[in-house]
Amino acid sequence: MKKLLLMAAFALSCIGASAQQTLTLSTYKGTDIKKYAGKKMNVTLNRYVFKGWNTISLPISMSEAEVNATFGSDCKLEKLVGVENNGTGVVLNFQNCKAEGIKANTPYILHYAGESGSKKIQAENAEVQEGESAITFTAAGTGETVTMAAAQMQTEAQGLYGILAKDNAEAAFVNVDNTTNGFYATRCYVKLSGGNSTLLTTNHLAEGEVTSINAIAKQGEQVEVYNLSGVKVADSVQGLQKGIYVVKGKKVMVK
Repeated sequence: MKKLLLMAAFALSCIGASAQQTLTLSTYKGTDIKKYAGKKMNVTLNRYVFKGWNTISLPISMSEAEVNATFGSDCKLEKLVGVENNGTGVVLNFQNCKAEGIKANTPYILHYAGESGSKKIQAENAEVQEGESAITFTAAGTGETVTMAAAQMQTEAQGLYGILAKDNAEAAFVNVDNTTNGFYATRCYVKLSGGNSTLLTTNHLAEGEVTSINAIAKQGEQVEVYNLSGVKVADSVQGLQKGIYVVKGKKVMVK
């Protein structure tokens, strides 16, 4: 009897330990992950995705295989790699990065080819990471600062840009006001330093389409530098803002 009681107690302790290692994240109001940061846990969340382009940022990393298993092998994952002014507004340059998988606390746009609905995301023994979910670039010529960030908790939408389900065929970021529910957790938004009256256009770049500036031109070398709209912006790569340019007929990235 004593042996049976000991075995039962051990089983209960194992169940308790297992329960402590499981974290269910809220993708609506959000989850305060400070007390879980740095811990490896079994993480689960249910995230609603629309057919077409969505935004996503998670406090855990996922491999390419895990992304494909969750959203389908025909899904696309892109990260903001630069911005530019085309004379009528700001162009957001996104590049395919699915081979890298999802990195914790990084904002992405995700194209889902299936029917709209809730997708269950599960990650075993995943490290929960706390950190700022933001990428910032400055548009050459205008100095407009563009920040793409994630709503880690439900966030008011006033003055921010997001992808609306009705406008998601081309990943169009449009101004969102507070007549909506704002941005739910794990979604991403764009914020401009100049306010919310700028037209945003999305440009999609293939993986490997852009190379490093160092592979094309040396600092101080006299070369004509163009933005992706074909407008000349400099005679040297010296002092260029972060972004994507055309130098010697090739697209290059300044980090």
